[in-house]
Amino acid sequence: MSLTSTRVDPTNHAQEQAWDGTEGAYWATHAEQFDDALRHYQPDFHAAAGIGTDDRVLDVGCGTGLTTRAAARAAPAGEALGIDLSGRMIDLARALAEREGVPNARFERADAQVHPFPTAGVDAVISRTGAMFFGRPDVAFANLARALRPDGRLTLLTWQSAVRNEWIGAFARALAGREPPAPPRGAPGPFSLADPDEVRAVLGDAGFADVRCEGLARPMVYGRDAEEAHAFVLGLLGWMLAGRTPAEQEQASDALRTTLQEHEGPDGVALASATWLVTARRA
Repeated sequence: MSLTSTRVDPTNHAQEQAWDGTEGAYWATHAEQFDDALRHYQPDFHAAAGIGTDDRVLDVGCGTGLTTRAAARAAPAGEALGIDLSGRMIDLARALAEREGVPNARFERADAQVHPFPTAGVDAVISRTGAMFFGRPDVAFANLARALRPDGRLTLLTWQSAVRNEWIGAFARALAGREPPAPPRGAPGPFSLADPDEVRAVLGDAGFADVRCEGLARPMVYGRDAEEAHAFVLGLLGWMLAGRTPAEQEQASDALRTTLQEHEGPDGVALASATWLVTARRA
């Protein structure tokens, strides 16, 4: 698998600005904490992908490459290609693969929605919390289906609805003083694939069969203690303080610290979360 250009669909330009800008830079700077937050999901996700020793794997929205490196290790006679819109995260992913000695893990900056992947060029497509950000999911999944060989496997981890995820409500109440607003229907974002019926429909129309959505509930870990988690979450979601007075911002910061202290335990600062483990095959 070889990518030579970075074409980004217009419907993904806002995502490109975020992920190849300040948001992606923050993720790259705090890569270990982001990976640690999802550590309780990684074993189920990796097992569901069922990667064989000579598989060719495409990892969509790979971030800093933990899932790509895991796939590459599972396919020592194959390869894993991780793609993402964030140049900063791709650069770090390459450095980590070299540092950890995973030569068959490669990384490129690309838009999976429109990139001309070789037809039937991969055995498996995986995406851990990355597939919810397509501007046109119908087009993106059709493109990924084309990239898969017949009967090739698709494995996604996507968030269930916001009401099933304690973390988003707790952080919004602390920082914004209200419940999180319902996301616009059809807009890219963390909860855009939260409805399993819609997921089955879009994947079926894109050329996938045997679509299954298994519900998982695991804790999300935001830091080893409340102070570490406070700095991490405030840096990530500080935009929720926009429009508030300095006094209100200070109160919100204190409220966040209190919330995190209430969730401090032996595993660190953990809040409840829920995802869909989505599996399908190329028809």
